[in-house]
Amino acid sequence: MALLLRTLARQGVCLSRPCVAQSVFYRHAAPMGTTAKDEMNKFWAKNSKLNRPMSPHLTIYKWSVPMVMSITFRGTGVGLSGAISAFALAALVLPESYPYYLDLIHSLYVGPYLIGLAKFGLALPVSFHTYNGIRHLCWDLGKGFRIPEVYRTGYTVIGLSIITSLALAYL
Repeated sequence: MALLLRTLARQGVCLSRPCVAQSVFYRHAAPMGTTAKDEMNKFWAKNSKLNRPMSPHLTIYKWSVPMVMSITFRGTGVGLSGAISAFALAALVLPESYPYYLDLIHSLYVGPYLIGLAKFGLALPVSFHTYNGIRHLCWDLGKGFRIPEVYRTGYTVIGLSIITSLALAYL
């Protein structure tokens, strides 16, 4: 305790200036020679001089089923979250009730094929995200990490998603 008091007294610490107390604890820290901006400029200058592409860059990678499915899984998650939020906000903000807007859509009479296509367009992201989520849960259990299994389960998810979406849209 005496050592601490002596150190504080030598630094001229008083209660009215708390910022000086911080210098006591950081006085042995060496100042940085460069800023983060300088380091970033050096990094990009080196990469430009060596003609390196920005990494990761889409032109470098060969597209594969797991890569496309990963991107699509994230995209459907964001899209479904946004759609659910938009419908919930619309239900709160719009002045009429649900049957009114359903009758409005029916009065447009866009035809059964366009309605079926719209149903398919709504069912596909839901079914894909559901089946791929089950696939990810299996991965969480430690199953299906070998490359042939990854491709097989990927094609299975795609097939099941299309079959389920067709069944929901047209049956």
